[in-house]
Amino acid sequence: MRFGWRREVAGWHLLTGVALLLLCATISATGKKAREPKWWSIAKIADPSNLISNHIKSNSLTDHYLDPAIHRILRKKQRRLVRENPGVLVAIAKGARHAVHECKHQFRNRRWNCSTSSSNRSKRLFGKIVSRACRETAFLYALTSAAVTHTVTRACTEGSIDSCNCDYRTEGPSGLDWEWGGCSDNIDFGDNFSRLFVDAGEKGRDPRFPMNLHNNEVGRLHVKSEMRKECKCHGMSGSCTVKTCWWRLPYFRRVGDALKDRFDGASRVSVKNAGNARASNNRQRNRRRKNTRRRRRKSFALLKPYNPDHKPPSKKDLVYLEDSPDFCVRDRKLGIKGTHGRECNKTSIGVDGCDLMCCGREYHTRVIEVHERCSCTFQWCCVVKCKTCKYKKTTHICS
Repeated sequence: MRFGWRREVAGWHLLTGVALLLLCATISATGKKAREPKWWSIAKIADPSNLISNHIKSNSLTDHYLDPAIHRILRKKQRRLVRENPGVLVAIAKGARHAVHECKHQFRNRRWNCSTSSSNRSKRLFGKIVSRACRETAFLYALTSAAVTHTVTRACTEGSIDSCNCDYRTEGPSGLDWEWGGCSDNIDFGDNFSRLFVDAGEKGRDPRFPMNLHNNEVGRLHVKSEMRKECKCHGMSGSCTVKTCWWRLPYFRRVGDALKDRFDGASRVSVKNAGNARASNNRQRNRRRKNTRRRRRKSFALLKPYNPDHKPPSKKDLVYLEDSPDFCVRDRKLGIKGTHGRECNKTSIGVDGCDLMCCGREYHTRVIEVHERCSCTFQWCCVVKCKTCKYKKTTHICS
């Protein structure tokens, strides 16, 4: 009797221990800080032509033709997409670089100036700020998604991707003196590819996933909505009796400007409790296109305004879950450098002014001597000769 009782007690303790281990694992999984997508690190590659090793020359359809460094940062689904679309990897790398360049341009006069890690050992491109679900993170997700859409669409038109080309389909009714024709940029392919590639892995119960999916879609929508119509005249002696028109991609700077405007008016939201989204996603894994559209609609439906008095965000609004950190002082945990040593504009009352950039601290003035080329002349043939001009420049630096 005693022996049986002891065995029951031992079994009960074993079950209790297993339950505690599972509970700890669940808590650690849900409490794990979000990291930036690994594929962003592709922007650190020195030469996009080195992304693919020489194994591709043998028409290998396995993952071995990818450079080992690229293989590690891509998910299984992303590697499959790269395999099925030869030439797209270089376009993705260009997109990641365009995103970095555009982000630095848009925030050059802000407290957060989109600082990036130049070290190849670092696993993060934009630093630990991405672990916070703030509006800066929302902008990064939208910008990188838009950049991949833009460069992949451009590569299709240039014939750099084997699985796509120009879009020769007519778009709507023609006008009185013009008609659709020519080689339009294949925005449908770029949009669909970006959705499959960029959104890979954004599924589960973490409230960050609906936010990331929404902001990824915001980036793609801005590229698509900024498409412009270009036309070419046809007629005798240069007359423009008939015009042929086609759709052309916008300049990426225009997309960056639009997303920056959305950044300033971003909406803080909260995520509704919709149960386990991972199980529903797993049941729909084999229906790719239907699954991505359904996940996109579902993620948008999960978002609600943080303040009930505010209107819900639109499909083109950036959304975030928590306020931005203080970028005034250095924060090692988030990799924030602070504004110490940043240059400011003494005469400006905007965000680049010394009062706001220095966060109320003092600033000191420097007078430096600048050397520039000037008075350049072209001499036959074929040399450009310039003089060196010197002038003094006054700068203001935050203390």
